[in-house]
Order: sequence, then structure tokens, then C-alpha cells
Amino acid sequence: MTRALPLIRRYADQHVILVGNFTGAQPQREPPYVEQVFNVRASYRQEMLAQVDRFWQLGARRFGVYYQIDAYGRSGTDGVARGLAQRGAKITAEATYPRGARFEDDMRPAVNALRDAQVDVVLCTGAYQGCGAFVRATRDAGWNVPISNVSFVGSDAMLRLLITHGKTTGRDYTRALINSQVVPSYDDVSLPAVMEYRAFMDRHHPTVPDALREPSYVPQPYSFISLEGFINAKVIVEGLRRAGPNPTRQGFRQALESLRSFDVGIGASLSFSRERHQGLDSVYFTRVENERWVPVADWPAALKA
Repeated sequence: MTRALPLIRRYADQHVILVGNFTGAQPQREPPYVEQVFNVRASYRQEMLAQVDRFWQLGARRFGVYYQIDAYGRSGTDGVARGLAQRGAKITAEATYPRGARFEDDMRPAVNALRDAQVDVVLCTGAYQGCGAFVRATRDAGWNVPISNVSFVGSDAMLRLLITHGKTTGRDYTRALINSQVVPSYDDVSLPAVMEYRAFMDRHHPTVPDALREPSYVPQPYSFISLEGFINAKVIVEGLRRAGPNPTRQGFRQALESLRSFDVGIGASLSFSRERHQGLDSVYFTRVENERWVPVADWPAALKA
């Protein structure tokens, strides 16, 4: 995503903008690119600030980070560092992995580095296979430290890997596992947007094109990823509606910037303006229960090994 930002910037004079992209990376939220990007979701930095705040409240003081070595991974880790700096603390230990890592890869060196540092919690910023491999290696080593991931990890895909592997080893890899999300649960049918989203998914059964689908991909009727995409679409449609019957690029931009306290239907209002291109700031926490991600209602129970 960050590689596309210079291209979008190049055509700024033609009012080319990007709306609702599926990332919480920081570059598109800062000059010189923020003028051309409308971010709907909270950022990785905001997710990690929320995670630091929550685990600090629960008594953690020694924070470890595990992240993918790229702009995405650094964005999340920067959020951890900022959150701890607000409390006069620093990251205790770091471990990284290369982009493209697989679930089968050996992550024991990362586990050992963080375990030797005696961290109280590990906050992860990465993809589902690399982070899933870390969870697997951590639990196989008998270390029950709480592990938390950000939304972009692909929580449902990671969970499937851990459950499938657990059935072959007889071990539960989902205990003390937390995932932050930037949309509410797709099971929360008390929210109008979730009801609408589920109705559309049931009606159309969208599928990933064969050319883009990994062999291990398992279609899901609902997911946090598709719900986020649905909310992005609702924002774009509202912008087009406000732009009128003959929308222009400039008119579409102005229409988006006119959104104030717009009710998306998820219990949190969205606001844009000329000075603000960040629509939502909410971060939600989930845990695994009965092989599904559910909202965290009881933190001590969620972190129990």
C-alpha cells in the first residue's frame, strides 16, 4: 500500500484520492500523503496504543514485541513505543521475522529471545502465518505468556491454522491469545450495519477469484475483514450520494469532507473534514472461545493460560 502513495500524490492536482484502504499503516496518515487519503479505520498505532493501555492496566510492565520487518511491522511497534513512553517506560525486548514467513517456519529463536527477557506480554504486528508460527512455537515451548495481535494479522486465518495444528498435537494454542479489531464483532446483530452486512453476504455469497486464492484458503461466510470492507463501501456510497447525480472528483472529495458524526451503523459515528481524514478511532478486543473470536468481556479469563 505505501508504495502506491507517491503515485496518488503525483496526481493530486487532478483530485485523485484513495478511500477506505485496508491498512492502518502510518505514512498515509501523515504529510505529504494524508491530503489524498481518507482513512476509515483506526491505525495500527492506535491499536497498539490501546493494547499498551489495556495490558498496563492489567499489571504488565515488561513489554515484548514481535513484528514483521517492513513498514507495517514498524508502524505497530512504533505504537507500542509511544504508548510506553507516555508511562515513562520502554520496550523490554524485540524479535522480528521476514515478510513471507510460513506457519511451519522455526520461530524458536524469537521465542527464546523474548522469554529470556522475561516479558509480561508480547504484542505482535505481522501476518497470520508468521504470527501463527510464533504462537505455535511459544506454546510448544511451554511458555504461556499473553500474546496479542493487531487486526491486519488476519485473525480468522490465523485461528484456523492454530486450531488445525492443535488437533494434530492435542494442544490448545488459543489460550491467552488476544486480537485487537477495528470493527465490532460480525456476530453482534444488535448493530444495524452488521445485520445489513450479514444479509448481503447471505444473499450474494461473494468468492475470491481462483487466480487470487491461495490453495489453503477456506471461504468464510462472515469475517472481520469483509465487515471492514463493507463499512468502507458504506462510506464511499454515502460520499457519492452527497456528491449528487453528476459527481466529479473534486465534488466527491468535498462530499466526503462534509461527513460529520455520520452513523455507519456500528455504534460509533464517523467524521471527516478538510483537516481530518481519519473517520473512525475505535479499537475492539477479542479472544477465542469455542473456536471463534468473541469480544473480551472478562479479561482475567481471557488471559488465563
